[in-house]
This record gives sequence, structure tokens and C-alpha cells, in this order.
Amino acid sequence: MNTTYHIIRGTVLLILVIGLGGWALFHVLKRSEDPARLVFKWILTAIVIGLMMWKVAPLVGAGGYGGAFMGIPLTAVCGLALAIIWRHNIASMVAKPFASLYDGGDAEIDPQPYYSIPIAKRKNGKYTEAVAEIRKQLEKFPNDIEGQMMLAEIQVENLNDLPGAELTIQRLCAQPGHAPGQIALALNALADWHLKFTQDREAARQDLQQIVDLFPDTELALAAAQRIAHLAKTDLLLSPHDRQRIHVPEGVQNLGLLQSSNHLRPTGADPAKLAADYVKHLEEHPQDTEAREKLAVIYADHYARLDLAADQLDQLIHQPNQPGKLVVHWLNLLADLQLRHGAGYDTVSQTLEQIIERYPNLAAAGMARNRIDLLKLELKAKQTNQPIKLGTYERNIGLKNGVPRGT
Repeated sequence: MNTTYHIIRGTVLLILVIGLGGWALFHVLKRSEDPARLVFKWILTAIVIGLMMWKVAPLVGAGGYGGAFMGIPLTAVCGLALAIIWRHNIASMVAKPFASLYDGGDAEIDPQPYYSIPIAKRKNGKYTEAVAEIRKQLEKFPNDIEGQMMLAEIQVENLNDLPGAELTIQRLCAQPGHAPGQIALALNALADWHLKFTQDREAARQDLQQIVDLFPDTELALAAAQRIAHLAKTDLLLSPHDRQRIHVPEGVQNLGLLQSSNHLRPTGADPAKLAADYVKHLEEHPQDTEAREKLAVIYADHYARLDLAADQLDQLIHQPNQPGKLVVHWLNLLADLQLRHGAGYDTVSQTLEQIIERYPNLAAAGMARNRIDLLKLELKAKQTNQPIKLGTYERNIGLKNGVPRGT
């Protein structure tokens, strides 16, 4: 029974040793830069060790003068032979820790696409070949943003294939795992191409609307809605390609002999008309922050209606997902308008304190504190200035039907 047990245990241990040794050798062989050369070294090493076991081991085991005079020199020769075989590996093993400090060692580099070849071919005007090279990389990395954007750019700018570029962008947007900012960037680029190459305002609007639909209640959606509100009309898009002649009237003769040139000064835009235009525009695009801000300034400075101006800016300030720098800008603008139109210390300071409450860790909060500290001096300086009497206007010009509020 003991004999059988020892045989089984020895066999299992032998199998384990052979298995572990084989796995280690395979792992080393796989990581080797020259596997064939490594195998050759193993064969030579096996021959040397076999020679030692065949010739040297019996001499050393026999003892006496034969073992001393023959065994030791043969052992030294075999050791020297092994050192010659493995000298490069031994040197590399010693130097590797120091070299790894500079070259990164054996750390594996994550596979990534390379677009140097298609970029070079594109520069040389070989657009079809560049597309083929990009597609080769995309076969290995189908979700790569850079490659897909480069492909779409070549399709539309060099091959005049806007439908192909649009298909590429839509495929990119349909792929899972992309960041919202990357998708928004791709759709914005597609909108630019629709405006630039086909002057298709509606297609560009649909591209931007897709951002709003994909990422509602985000800064990306607000930015896309803002851009939709400012899309140029089709006639303006066509004007660079079909320019009309502009009649330039004849200038004033003997300008230097005139007693006064005040009548020659250009008249500014009519604030009442601008206010009406902004109101109409906001009915269609209630999220246009730029138009609402300009309307607030007109209400305050032209109509002396600080309450209406504050209402417009309050809509912008409390609209969700607005960037912090814009909110700070609108709060400072509201404070400026309040100062210009006679608001008291408490009103202006409450406006500035909103910056501190909303963004206590930003530099804008420190600037707001400094402004509050100097606010009484600023108000006192304004009181010493002579007030300017304003004209009388209809109180609700441009607001008879109400200004659309942002959603």
C-alpha cells in the first residue's frame, strides 16, 4: 500500500513540476523578442548539463585525485560554456531595472489606431487611398472617434460626399459608450457642413435638434438651442455665393468747409424696433439667452423699466444647467442696471450676494465681496452726478402680448 501511495504521489508531483515548468517556459518563450534563438540556447544548455551529468558527476562522486584534477576543471568549463550561452540574458537581467526607469520596461502598450498614413495620403491628394487606410484602422477599432471624424471630414471636404459623411456621423452617434460631448461635437460638425456646403438651414437645425433630444436639460442642449436660434436665414447663407451689388451713395462734397457735420452722423438703431424684434424672436426661440439679455438692457436703459429688465435676467439666472460663468455675468449685469437706475444699497447687495451663495469657491465670489465693500462709495459717487431727465415712453412697448419665457 505504501509503495503504491508513493508511486502515485511521485507521479502527481512530477506531472505538476513538468506542467509548471512547461507553462513557465512557454510564458518566457512568448515574451521573448527572438523565440528561435531562445530555443537554441535551451538545447545547448541541455547538452552541456547532460555532459556534466554523464562525465563530470561520476568523477566528482568517485572522489580522490581524479575527481579533484578532472571534475573541477570540467565543471569550470561547463560553467563557462553556460555563461557564454546566457551572457546577454544575464547582462540584460542586471541592467533591466535601471533601463526600465527610462524606457518603461516591459509594460505593454495599449493597442491604438495610427492615422499617419491616411494623413500623409490626404496631404498628397490621394483621398480615396486615405479613406481606405482609415477603414483598415476602423476594422480593428470600430468605435474610434478620431478615425470616424477624419473619415467624415475627407468625405465631405475632399470627395464632395456629404450624404456619406452624414451616414458616418449617424453611425458614430448610434455606437454605445461615447461621451455626450463627443457626440455633440460630431453633430455640430455635421451642422457646419450642411450650412457650408449645401446652405441647408433645415438640415443643420435637425442636426442641432438631435443634440437637444439626446441630452435634454444639459449644457449641451442649451448650447444647441442657442445655436438653433441664431442660424442664418437661407438668403444670407446664399449671399456669399451670389453677391448682390451694393449701391454706395456719393459722399458729401467740400466736407471740410461745412460749419457743422452733426447731420452727417449715422443714426443708431431704434431701440423700440429692436425691442419688438427681440420679443418676436423670443416667441420662436425662448431659450435664446443673447436676445433675452439684450432685451433686458433695452428695457432698463431705454424704457427705464428696471422691473422688466430684472424679470428677463431673472429667467436667465434661474434657468437650469446654465454655465456658472454666464450666471455670474447676468448677476453682475443686473447689479450694473440697478446701480444705473437708482436702486438702493440693499437691492444691489442682495444681487451680488447671490454670486457668493451660488459659487462660494470661485474667484467671482471674492470679486462680489469686494464690490459689496465698495458699494456705498459707488452709490455716493452716483448721487453727486447730475441726474439726466429721461423722456416719457409707453410703459409696455413690445410687451403688449407678453415676452415668452424660457422653458
